[in-house]
Parts: sequence; structure tokens; C-alpha cells
Amino acid sequence: MPSERYQLLLAHLYARRPDGETAIGSGSDFAELLDALRHLGEGEQAVAELRRLLVRTSTDDNNTLDLLALLGPQARTTQATALADPRRADETLLDVMRTGVSDVNREVGSLPFVRLQLLLAPVVESCRRLLLADDVPASLLPGLRTITAQAYTLAGRLAFETRDDDASHSLYTSATEAAGKLGTPWRRAMVHMSHALVTLYSMPGLEGARRFVDAAVRDARAGDSVIVRARAHALQAEITARAGGQQAERQARAALSLAWYDLDGDHSGDPSTSSFTAAHLRGFEGVTSLYVGDAAAAHEEFARSAVALTRPRDQVQRAIVTSDQALARLRLGDPKSAAALLHECVDAASATGGRVATIRLRRARRELRPWRREDFVADLDDHMIDALGA
Repeated sequence: MPSERYQLLLAHLYARRPDGETAIGSGSDFAELLDALRHLGEGEQAVAELRRLLVRTSTDDNNTLDLLALLGPQARTTQATALADPRRADETLLDVMRTGVSDVNREVGSLPFVRLQLLLAPVVESCRRLLLADDVPASLLPGLRTITAQAYTLAGRLAFETRDDDASHSLYTSATEAAGKLGTPWRRAMVHMSHALVTLYSMPGLEGARRFVDAAVRDARAGDSVIVRARAHALQAEITARAGGQQAERQARAALSLAWYDLDGDHSGDPSTSSFTAAHLRGFEGVTSLYVGDAAAAHEEFARSAVALTRPRDQVQRAIVTSDQALARLRLGDPKSAAALLHECVDAASATGGRVATIRLRRARRELRPWRREDFVADLDDHMIDALGA
């Protein structure tokens, strides 16, 4: 088995085409190299990490991102041919676009959001142009709309993370329209849930987010995915707890119970590929407990969630959960320990550029104002300035 250093050297070599451009997608020399390493006995996790490293360093001589790096040589040709003449679009093209969305989605938490946005741009533009064309084969339209809903939803999230709220909401509107034509309500529920979270952090008040959550719950209940239904109920619980009111705790706990019922059920054959897990649901439990005034329960739930969020893609969610855990510690009367926990969030928010993680971090920092003259708060402020510029 080649050493890690030699593997990396080979990876950089095989990722370059003869013309100097980067190609690491299906059919590329780099993809063949990864297959060879698997046959030699290299573990899937190590192969995935090698690929992730190459994606992270896929830049041209001017240190700008190669937008087509995730596409293999044949995929580039297939895409160019179909865009020039939509009548020639076929299942191969859809596979290319589907893989492109999947590849970018896989790197959330590993790469800065602005870079992911650029990597996704060719697929988003292809979806737009093909849907505007009148001569795409009718048999391809369901698959094209499915990919469009997925690509636009991810693009909407990435636009939000890079603080382009107008573009984000426009993309979500287009994603909702595409998903609505599929006859599979759970797919539109996925769009609504992502749109709800973006709205929660880009618009004042809860009404806009609540509207999307309610729509997500309706679609999820009418759909075939129990995982999507669990996530919709979890989000409903958070929004209900945030809103407060006399019945807030009872209603939020009821929604969480429904979420656990769905998540604990049989997922075999579930049509969704959502990565929503018990670790994510415990994070929603923690937020619910925090907003209904049970800081001790919230701290325990956040701790259990954070320790299970170990995948690279979970880095953003872990930062959010950890910042909320720090807020629970603060409300339990331990500001120094809360500040120590927030240092972890600073590093994660800086690495990914995650907007929600940064918002939650700064909200937690504001809660530390009564201790602003303490050294542990000054150290946190210095860390935030160095890493985030504020």
C-alpha cells in the first residue's frame, strides 16, 4: 500500500488533465486512482479524505477555483452537448448533474461555503437553461425537476451562507416550484424546511419561518418519507418553543414526540437520503428545552448531540449545538465554562464561514456582557476578532 504522502503526490498528479485543468469527477484519471487504492485495500474513509483534500486544493495557476473540477472529462462533453442542443439531453446528463449536486453537498462542513457555491454553479446554470428549453425529451423532465429541486435548494442555502438573501429566497422559490411538479410531497417538504431555517435567520420575527414549517409538516405528513416527517416535526418543535406562550412547552414536546416516533420507526425503503439522525434530533430537543426554561435538560441534550456529530459534514451543526450548549451553561451560572466552550465554536465557524453558527456564537457572546471585564471574556473576544474579524 502506498504511503499517505505518496498517495497525496499521486492524487495531485492524476487530478491534472494534460491541458493543466483539474478533473476529479467520474471517468477522470483521479477517479481511476481512487478505485485502484480501494482494490489495494485502502479503507473507504481514507479514500474519501484523500478526495476531500483534492477538492479543497483544486485551484488553477491563478489560485481561483476550477468550476468544473468535479466533472470528469466525458461529463464535461456530455453537458456541453446537451446545453448546445437540449434535444440531445439523456440519462447520462442527468447522472452527471445528480453527481455534481451530491458531490457539493458531501463537502458541506469541509470547504468554505463560498467555494461550494462556485462548485455548484455549473449544475445550477444547466438546470436553469434546460428547464427553459422547449425541446428537452419529456421522459427526462421528472428527473430534471428532481435534480433542479435539489440543486436550487442547496444553492439557496449556500447563497444564504454567503449573505446573498435575495438570491437565496429566489432560488428557494424556484426549488419549491420544481418540487411541486413531481407529485412527491416529501421532496417539497425538504425545500420548505431549508427555506424555513434560512428565513429564521434572515428576516425579523418568526412568522415567515413558521409559515414554511407549517407547509413542510403538511407535505411531510402527505409524503412517503418518515425521516423527512421526523425532521419536519423537530423543526416545528423549535419554532413553537421560540415563539413562547402558555401552551408552547406542551405543543413543542408533542411535536418532538412525533419526531421520535418517526425516527425510531422502520426506515427501510425510505425514499429520502436525508442525513437527519438521533444526534440532530437531540439538538432540537436541546433548543426546545432552552427556550421553555429548562437549561439543565438543554445542556444534557446538547452534550449528547455534540458528541455524536463527528462526521466532517456535521461540523457546522456541531458548532451550532455547541454554541447553544454554552448558552445553557451560562444560564446554569457558569460563564467561564461557557466561554471556554465558545472557543470551539469560533474555530468551526471560521473554518466553514457558517452564517448560522456565527449568529448563534455572537448571540451567546452577548449573553456574557455582565462579565465583559473578566479575562476569560477578553480572551474569547480576541479569538473572535482574530478568526472572524469581529
